[in-house]
Amino acid sequence: MPVSLTQVTFTGMRRKVFLFLCFGCFGMTVEIFFTAISKFVNQVVNQHTLDLSLTGTSYLWMFLIYGSIAFLMPVAQSLLDRYPLVTRLIGYTILIFTVEYFTGLFLDLVTGSCPWAYNSQWDVHGYIRLDYAPFWLVFSYMIERLYELLARLALYV
Repeated sequence: MPVSLTQVTFTGMRRKVFLFLCFGCFGMTVEIFFTAISKFVNQVVNQHTLDLSLTGTSYLWMFLIYGSIAFLMPVAQSLLDRYPLVTRLIGYTILIFTVEYFTGLFLDLVTGSCPWAYNSQWDVHGYIRLDYAPFWLVFSYMIERLYELLARLALYV
């Protein structure tokens, strides 16, 4: 029995939705852990206090932004696949900075503020922090591995 174009399109869309949901959840989870740990370390080092609540935060907008990895990763991989790991991770980090900058700018224009509004000597217009590059590099590695796993799992969705 032949497969119709509608079935192929629906299956492809279902897989993209699966990947979108997975990356949205994964990104927000990582962000909540990162902000909780960063806040804790900052309190201990700079304020000499010990708050064990380990409160982390994120923004609902981040679900959409992290979910977009499902659509950006295939393009990024096709451009960077032939390069060594370190080069790929640097490329992904540049892509992350670009997406973060322009989504921050977009949200600032649309809502009147950028939810993350960085304020440090390393920020660029409050939208990205260059000193976060090592963290984004590690995140890129996690995303590359996770994308490979989820892309295989998505075949069964």
